[in-house]
Formats: sequence, C-alpha cells, structure tokens
Amino acid sequence: MGRRLIGYAPGAYDLFHVGHLNLLRRAAARCDYLIAGVVSDDMLERARGRRPVVPLAERLEIVSHIDVVDEAYPETLPDKLDTWAALRFDLFFKGSDWQGTPKGLALERRFAEVGVEVVYVPYTLHTSSTALRRALAVLEGGVGAEPAVEAAGG
Repeated sequence: MGRRLIGYAPGAYDLFHVGHLNLLRRAAARCDYLIAGVVSDDMLERARGRRPVVPLAERLEIVSHIDVVDEAYPETLPDKLDTWAALRFDLFFKGSDWQGTPKGLALERRFAEVGVEVVYVPYTLHTSSTALRRALAVLEGGVGAEPAVEAAGG
C-alpha cells in the first residue's frame, strides 16, 4: 500500500455554512486524511480587522464533528509554510476564488518548493460568512439596517 496522502484545508469556518461543507467534502475526496485548519481569532482580527462571530473553541468543535474531517487543527501561525512544517501535508486546499490571483500564484510557488500541491476547489457563490454576517447585522439593527421607525406620539 502506498503512502497516505494528507490534505490541509484552512479557513475561518465562521458562521459555518454549506460553502464550508462543500469545500471540506471536495477536499476529503482528494486525500486519505483531511486536516481542517481553523484560523485563530487573533489571526482573523489581524487579517480582516474584526474578530469572528463564533470563537475559535466553538469553531473547532463544529469542524471536528464534520464527518469528512479527520482532524481539526487550530491555525495560529500566519505563515502557511510554518503550519506545513508542523503537519507535513501533501495537498493544500483553497477556494477557486484564489486561483490565478497574485496571492494564489505566490502560494503555489512557495508550496512547490516543499513539494506541496495547491488544489483549488470550486467556490460556492450563493452563501458566504460575509453575507450571513450582513444579514445578522440587519436583523440586529446594525450596519446596513433600516433605521427604526419611532412609535406614534413618541
């Protein structure tokens, strides 16, 4: 029997939705052992300027219970090659929205140096955590919400 193919699929996995599930299912179909890297709260705040809605411990709990995920790993290192040094995966999964972009091409070059293949999986356009976050803000009367109408005689 050949060597076990290890895949790594990093993500915020905040407000877990079908797009996340699709990415993980497609990644799992390409490897023998799938590690889902769940990006830490601090790293997300540095990268996006805001903390996730769901804290890391809860996101790890959710992702670890997805049947196609063999291991949920808290991603705390900003450099993906440092994460590779710790986990030694063979395939790195990324949404197809990165394919052909300067960031995606740089990622491919860096991983090629250590023998890791970057595999792009189709990006689910219908649902995103950003869209869910906006919808929640509207429901809570936050940014993007219509101003509340005062009661008559108010």
